[in-house]
Amino acid sequence: MEITKASPLTGKPTTMDLDITSDQLIEYNKGEKLIQDVFPNLNADEREFLMTGYTPDDWDAIYPPEDELEKTK
Repeated sequence: MEITKASPLTGKPTTMDLDITSDQLIEYNKGEKLIQDVFPNLNADEREFLMTGYTPDDWDAIYPPEDELEKTK
């Protein structure tokens, strides 16, 4: 299922094709279960995107990998 969310960091919309069903999405949106229990097949980046709209690139911009930090010193 294609899910589109705007990045809280950039405002840019991003679409991810996630291996989820509409029934799972309805279940998750009820707010009664943990996301990892509703979507056990999604990885951490996919779950983060679904919860917040943050992408892996957003996280890299917020918290650059250590090798990128070394280049700025």
